[in-house]
Amino acid sequence: MTEPRPLGSPVPNWTPPPRPSRTLMTGRTVTLEPLEAERHAAELFRANVESDAIWDYLPYGPFHSAATYHKWVRSVTEGADDPLFFAFREHGTGRALGVASYLRITPEAGSIEVGHINFSPALQGTVAATEGLYLMADWAFRAGYRRFEWKCDALNLPSRRAAQRLGFSYEGVFRQAAVVKGRNRDTAWFAMIDREWPALKSAYAAWLRPANFDASGRQIERLSDMTRLVLHTRDPAISL
Repeated sequence: MTEPRPLGSPVPNWTPPPRPSRTLMTGRTVTLEPLEAERHAAELFRANVESDAIWDYLPYGPFHSAATYHKWVRSVTEGADDPLFFAFREHGTGRALGVASYLRITPEAGSIEVGHINFSPALQGTVAATEGLYLMADWAFRAGYRRFEWKCDALNLPSRRAAQRLGFSYEGVFRQAAVVKGRNRDTAWFAMIDREWPALKSAYAAWLRPANFDASGRQIERLSDMTRLVLHTRDPAISL
């Protein structure tokens, strides 16, 4: 008698979700605008010029002239939909202070990644930064994606810490995954999946409530404390 072979669980009535489009995503503290060179490049360059360190783990930059940065923005936005970039416009200042993109968009697998995250010093550590990434995750799962990925240089501990805080589960390190700016890159993989999203979405909603922040804008409950119970696997390099 032939023993049954192990097979993955059925995915009944599977329909690939739509690709993301160049539309606004608006929250309480931030609006994500489809990135445009004419509209955003000069503003983002002024915000980014405060620190070259924000480019350390990206395959491009730093940019030391507004013209060079403008040219780069045009190169990644004109006629391109993967990656699909958004500018983060913080409501408090009215300024565009960072970017992130959808990439490796694979509707047939129900998988989509967030990446090319580049936040100026003024955006880092803000409610707007967190809410913007929440908006991107929420769109993906509402659209029908099954898997939302986050990848980063394994040496980029702030990015690994951010992934875990946001509720992405650690999935391992791909050794010698790339050569970036003439240096080896090992890539750390993280993901959240659709069945985890309802609990994670509730955690975000609770954290983002105005009542969760004191008069000085400091959080009362930490998002990491809310998301850690949902994590399938924690990153051994990070403690929260």
